[in-house]
Amino acid sequence: TLLGLNLSRYVNGVAMRHEEVSREMFPGYPIHHITNGVHSWTWTCESFRSLYDRYVPGWNNDPAMLRQAIKIPREEVWAAHMAAKSALLALVKERADLSLSEGTLTIGFARRATQYKRADLIFSDLNRLLEIAKKKGPLQFVFGGKAHPKDYPGKALIEHIFAVSRELHGQVPIVYLENYDTEMARMIISGVDLWLNTPQRPLEASGTSGMKAAHNGVPSFSVLDGWWIEGHLEGVTGWSIGSGELRQPDADFATKQDAEDLYNKLDAVIAPMFYQDRERWIDLMRHSIAFNASYFNTHRMVQQYATNAYLP
Repeated sequence: TLLGLNLSRYVNGVAMRHEEVSREMFPGYPIHHITNGVHSWTWTCESFRSLYDRYVPGWNNDPAMLRQAIKIPREEVWAAHMAAKSALLALVKERADLSLSEGTLTIGFARRATQYKRADLIFSDLNRLLEIAKKKGPLQFVFGGKAHPKDYPGKALIEHIFAVSRELHGQVPIVYLENYDTEMARMIISGVDLWLNTPQRPLEASGTSGMKAAHNGVPSFSVLDGWWIEGHLEGVTGWSIGSGELRQPDADFATKQDAEDLYNKLDAVIAPMFYQDRERWIDLMRHSIAFNASYFNTHRMVQQYATNAYLP
């Protein structure tokens, strides 16, 4: 790392917070940031591609135009979402032989399975989760992602989620789809209602799964780390989990705090909005596209590399 820092004319992290953390790790070096982005056309599902083609022609060559999505009629946004959700539930039925309900709040989590990403944070208190599902509306979960062959704690995370799915069988459906690949990733990020991201701060350099979800109108429910610090507008593009401070107490205490905040918001805000205020929920979907998909894409990212890093 020091060799790279000393021989480079321009040094950058991949998110604003990544710059901040890197400057603390390597004081005295001029470190900047260019936040990651995702390729818009690749990570947008068929139903939303068609929707954007009708209302935002040219979006695939200039994703900044997606800010116009704020004007797409709510009923058409919802129809595109339900087409993606139906496709995901059909995949779940085919791969896992589990029938999920189209009307149930479906929460997705799919990325590399490793310990710091805390895929099982949502299962910290199963009684609390069951209470929310019983009183505020049913919940169901779709997981995906592989662990590195030598990442034994990552493999243990997957095993734990399978164990929880057996324990909650018949109460809260949980599916972990096997043989994760890019096509499955696109189906999960577009077909769920809410995108969950629970990394341990400040270990998430950027993250991109929530950006992909935003391209399909799926709001994020995420720890304030990586890109989400820049994309988060509380109750507008999604919701935060825990504190956004760079410094945090020990990992166990932080995990307890994050889990409590997660349950509180799922109980008091998110589930009630999904089941009782569908128009407001769809507004969040439109905001996710207009504010986040229009910015967190590779077109903008490459432009910034050219103007900030390569050309000067």
